[in-house]
Order: sequence, then structure tokens, then C-alpha cells
Amino acid sequence: MTGGKPVGVITRGTTNPNRLRRNDRWIAATLASGLRAPIAPPIVVDLGYGASPVTVLELHDRLTRVRPDVRVVGIEIDPDRVAAGQAIERPGVSFALGGFEVPLPNDQQPLVVRAFNVLRQYAEGEVPAAWSRVAARLAPGGVLIDGTCDEIGRLAAWVTVTAGGPQSLTLSWKLGGLIRPGVIAERLPKALIHRNVPGEPVHRFLADLDAAWARHAGHTAYGARQRFRATAAALQDAGWPLLAGPARWRLGELTVDWSAVAPLAHHGP
Repeated sequence: MTGGKPVGVITRGTTNPNRLRRNDRWIAATLASGLRAPIAPPIVVDLGYGASPVTVLELHDRLTRVRPDVRVVGIEIDPDRVAAGQAIERPGVSFALGGFEVPLPNDQQPLVVRAFNVLRQYAEGEVPAAWSRVAARLAPGGVLIDGTCDEIGRLAAWVTVTAGGPQSLTLSWKLGGLIRPGVIAERLPKALIHRNVPGEPVHRFLADLDAAWARHAGHTAYGARQRFRATAAALQDAGWPLLAGPARWRLGELTVDWSAVAPLAHHGP
């Protein structure tokens, strides 16, 4: 902490059960090798978890399938929210008061820090400093996940950040009933949400995504999953550097290299 006070501001705190299931699933699958490494029990932080500790408990439940001794720590800047969490602590799950300084006992380093719907409430220009501050707390090979989702978790988007800076953007949809994938624009993380304008890379990516979805409307007869897989394959064929293949596409998920969607420098903070 700085001056004994958590770094950051209190969020609105809105949350719901299963709201972050898409990101839980991604962490368990994509970071499985790190979670399984033969080291002391890895620490995963749910930073700014909100008014209810439910996402902390759900994250622990899902990660224990990969690493039974994983430790999940919910960190909040609101003392009342921390007290509510501490009242239901259990083996492998704890809660602490803090913010972007990510306070852990004995200055332990987390393998993952997940901050969902936190930086969305900040100014875009404040994002790089927050990323850097949290990334400096990570264990070697660790990752910060800065994400945003809708109220019930049908749409989610997140940036992965390491000590070397942002690495990728992941977009995730519930495919059933999806009209067009570009609707996820309203859930882009803070670093990108104001950049969805002509001339910016992320705008071109979403436009190409919608165009590919429209071109593969004929796949609808085989189901939304097949249409989405064809859409993703078309994007990849067009040169977009997608970092995960059909196994993730079938879940309604795309990950693209950050360099392909990063904000243009002349719009920088």
C-alpha cells in the first residue's frame, strides 16, 4: 500500500453468480501449464471482485480442477466487502483489503491477477500506470487479466498483460442467439473501448469479424458454433494473428495478438 491506503477507487461493485464463468474457464485452460508447475501452491487474485464474493468462490471451484491446492485471494478496496468475504473464508480462499498494489502476506507474488469491470471506471489515460503497477507484483511468468463483461456474462472481453506489457485481446460470446459478434464492442476493456472508431486497428478487426460472420450465414443451418468456427477461420486466413485455434473457437472465443489491435500511437494518452 501507499501511505497505508489501498491504491485505487471503490467500484460500483455490481456482480452476479456465473458472471465471470467465461474468464474462469479461460484461465483454467489457457494458464493450466503455469498452474500445474511443480512450485508452491500458486496464488490467483480476484482484484476488485465487487459487492459479493461469489466470483472469488467460483474461480476457486473451477481452478481446483486444474490445481487442487491453488490459493485464490479476493482483494477489495471497500472494507465492508472484505469483511463480508472474510466471514465465509474456507481452505484455499481468503480476502484482503487493497487495490492495485496487490497486498499479499510476506510480499508473495501472484501467478494471476484478474481485474474485471474495474478499470472500466477509470480514465483511459490511467490504464497504463495501473497495468504497470499490477504487473510489477506478478510472479515470473505471471499475467494480469484486465477485462469487462455484461451483467450476466454472455459477452466478455479481456486483455492479458505481463511484465513485458499487453500481450493479447480475448473476446468471448455466448453463441446461442448471437445476432452479430460486433456487439461486443460495448464491452471492450477501457484501453480499447474508445478506440472503436474508423482508422483504429480494433475497429477494423471488429468490422472484419462482422463481415466474415455475415458471409458465413449459410453455416447457420449447422448451428451457431459451426458458423462461428468458419468466421474465425476466415479471419485467420485474412491475416489476423489469432493465437488460439478451433478448440477455443467452438466455445465462442477468439484471442488475437495485441499488436494487431493496439491503439494507434498518435491517440495515446
